[in-house]
Amino acid sequence: MKIENSTSQDIEEIFRLYRLATEFQKTRFTVHWPEFDRTMVETEIAEKRQWKIIIDNQVACVWATTFDDPQIWEEKNADPAVYIHRIATNPVFRGNSLVERIVESAKEYARLHQKRFVRLDTVGNNPGLIAYYTKCGFDFLGLLKLKSTAGLPAHYDNATVSLFEIDLEGASPVVNNKEHTR
Repeated sequence: MKIENSTSQDIEEIFRLYRLATEFQKTRFTVHWPEFDRTMVETEIAEKRQWKIIIDNQVACVWATTFDDPQIWEEKNADPAVYIHRIATNPVFRGNSLVERIVESAKEYARLHQKRFVRLDTVGNNPGLIAYYTKCGFDFLGLLKLKSTAGLPAHYDNATVSLFEIDLEGASPVVNNKEHTR
């Protein structure tokens, strides 16, 4: 298994995995991913913010990172953080703890770039996903009703998101399972 940046040769596979993830989401959740903008993904690849896990010469999983996520994290965006987005796993490799591997890689990447936090969000209040991400090492910070979603992918429109964080300096936030605004 190896983790590396995606390349332009991976774009079709990235979108295939997004489609498979969306189909899976439709069987379990009311909110699912829209079709993502190809230019957005091409930009992530060019900026080396799109990642992949390779197992047996196959793309097992993809995701994107950024150092900036102001519409979702609002004033907390000022904190030094790496944000993880759009984890999509090849169904052949489900059950291989790939998110845990992404988390370990993201922690290393955050330290390399002098970031204190590793963060991610999901749309909605999904107890199963909340339990899964906390099992992977994240603290669940609670729910946030997004104020401005202009420019975000369509699944964020009028959404409440679950916020997750790993504090690399070890301070654990208070877990809040109630919807709140910041």
